Amino acid sequence: MNPEQLNAEFEPIRKPLKSFLLRITASVADTEDIIQDTYLKALGKLDTFKGESSLKTWLFAIASNLAKDNLRAKKRWAENMNDIAKEAAMGDPVFFKEAMHIRATSPQGAFEIKEHISFCFTCISKSLPLEQQVCVMLKEIYEFKVHEIAQIIDNNEAMVKYYLRAGRGKMVTIFEGRCSLINKEGICHQCTELNGIFNPGQKVQEELLKIEMACEGNNPDREHLFDLRAKLVQGIDPFESGAAELQLHHLEFDRQVMENI
Repeated sequence: MNPEQLNAEFEPIRKPLKSFLLRITASVADTEDIIQDTYLKALGKLDTFKGESSLKTWLFAIASNLAKDNLRAKKRWAENMNDIAKEAAMGDPVFFKEAMHIRATSPQGAFEIKEHISFCFTCISKSLPLEQQVCVMLKEIYEFKVHEIAQIIDNNEAMVKYYLRAGRGKMVTIFEGRCSLINKEGICHQCTELNGIFNPGQKVQEELLKIEMACEGNNPDREHLFDLRAKLVQGIDPFESGAAELQLHHLEFDRQVMENI
């Protein structure tokens, strides 16, 4: 492969790679830096790419390593980070002023419950050990095969399967205890609370009827509900959706809160 071919083939991969990095780092600035560094590192290592994996797998491997280097010194997020961030937001009038300005002026300032479910998936995943988070994202959201994930994280397939089983299991348990959209005894009502703030005239129940996951909330199969969450997240680009700017504003606030506790 020559530099011209890399340029041509990098662009279609940039979009999923960028959303993956955002969901791993929770930082737009870090995502932009890692995307650039990934391209430059790939360009400098072109002679090592022998086609033993797809170019997409190779680029995700480079980006994953850079992201993990960026994150290793940082604390993982608490399982109840939504509660912590909510309390911080309630005492920060600037946060709501900025959010309402985005809501009123931005073409990406809508609030939709399904977008916030995707947002929550990112936040909950950041409570996992880093390798588990990377593997869960690669498998459940970006649909890499186990052998491809093993190449990306430079480990064996048995460890990938362990990381997937442990990470997925932990997320299933956290969602079951927290999400009030599904488990009516869940303690987190953030989706409906924020819908009331940003869409005061909108009927929450009508919006929930549009979401397959919420419609199947009485299904006791926790694994199935996790799959429905993942399916929803797959369909949302956090940079290009109609709610992107508002949700990125929320994510940046949460990141700052979690890094400062």
